[in-house]
Amino acid sequence: MHLQLNKKEIAGIKRLCTLSEKKGVLVPALLNIIYKKKWFKLFIPKEQGGLALNIMDALQLEEQLAYIDGSLGWTVTLCSGANFFAGFMDQQKTGKLFYANNVCFGGSGAATGIAKQTKDGYVVTGRWKYATGAPHLTHFTANCVIHQNGKPVLKEDGTALIRSFYFKKHEVKLYNDWQAMGLKATASRSFSITKRKVKEERSFIIDHTHVTLEHPVYRYPFLPFAETTLAVNTLGMTNHLLDEASIAFKQKKLNPAALQQANAALQKARQEIDKMRNAFYTIVEQSWNELIRNKHIAQKTIRQISKISRQLVKLCRTHAAIVYPYCGLAATAETSELNRVFRDLFTGSQHALLTYDQY
Repeated sequence: MHLQLNKKEIAGIKRLCTLSEKKGVLVPALLNIIYKKKWFKLFIPKEQGGLALNIMDALQLEEQLAYIDGSLGWTVTLCSGANFFAGFMDQQKTGKLFYANNVCFGGSGAATGIAKQTKDGYVVTGRWKYATGAPHLTHFTANCVIHQNGKPVLKEDGTALIRSFYFKKHEVKLYNDWQAMGLKATASRSFSITKRKVKEERSFIIDHTHVTLEHPVYRYPFLPFAETTLAVNTLGMTNHLLDEASIAFKQKKLNPAALQQANAALQKARQEIDKMRNAFYTIVEQSWNELIRNKHIAQKTIRQISKISRQLVKLCRTHAAIVYPYCGLAATAETSELNRVFRDLFTGSQHALLTYDQY
């Protein structure tokens, strides 16, 4: 899957990304491009105005966007990932919701809310951190622990029952608390809800047994879906950093010995990352083929995806940290593209999903 952008279009998008970084939010002109290209609707069915991509094509597109700009790639990834929840919602109740050109879901995966069951729905209270793209979201998603008669509802295994909910923008309170060093234009915001009554259809479960749309992408398990989409963002940003570093080496006019050392570090980074990138996409393609062939993905394959997603992110972080110091003092200027890529990379790769081993 290619972005289908020419050099002029990419240059224009990069200028808008630089402006977005300064503004701390994706500017309207950039959002208009995203809407036109349907990048927030990567997984929405074509009959609802989406692209209906398979996992491989989506990951490659997200990697390319993250290469252009970290905030752009991250916002598209998180928002298209939240729009993905369309496949688990009551299609009759949502109606034409996802047909809208600018529909954009986003929110939090942390179960930091409580939903008290009522006769016809729930009463929800909670606060959640860092919904990516908050200023342009049309709906917010949040996970809640289900309560009944003042106590958590437990599943058969003894753990608390958690369900996902979505809310209209006017129903949530936003907090402008995104103070991270990078991914500034993602405009992430915490949000809260207090005693909001919602009907049953506002709740959904992200699980293959609760799929409401036919496209096979909705049967792709959500954990590897999330792991891989975040991993390719780190990959795209790292390859951008390496290319910017190569330019910086030439501009610094290093002496031959220093240049040789810097280029050796750069070459090693490229070779090792490319090798793991190929291995990563190989196992992802295998998983997709398994899904199409067998209607499910083997647990062994899912564990392999978790493992290599984390290994890829760790390798990217390691090489970025090795190469960056060779770029000199100029790379520390916040106005430089190299510095922005570094800050974005080491902000996005802090995501807990990719930091701790799950396998």
